[in-house]
Amino acid sequence: MTDASHLVALLTVLVLAAFVGFEVISKVPTTLHTPLMSATNAIHGVVIVGAIVVVAELFHAPVHGPALAVLAIVAVALGSINVFGGFAVTERMLQMFKRKERPK
Repeated sequence: MTDASHLVALLTVLVLAAFVGFEVISKVPTTLHTPLMSATNAIHGVVIVGAIVVVAELFHAPVHGPALAVLAIVAVALGSINVFGGFAVTERMLQMFKRKERPK
């Protein structure tokens, strides 16, 4: 497989994944958005690993190359911010639905 056809295959997968994701999320009822968001934040860890693999493949870098190390650190940092920030937002949203105790 040539580099151009490999890039086209990767872009095709990206576009199809975006389309399928949009279609799936648009069909979810409003009451399920908060639990779904929490689950998708947990799945984002897989995206972090995927980012590292894709960066290594695109740059044909050796496993311990400095460019791969820097890009992998950036991918892991941004993915981690998304995961933990998403859980924080989810927890805050769930707090909104808790019943408040009435003063006696």
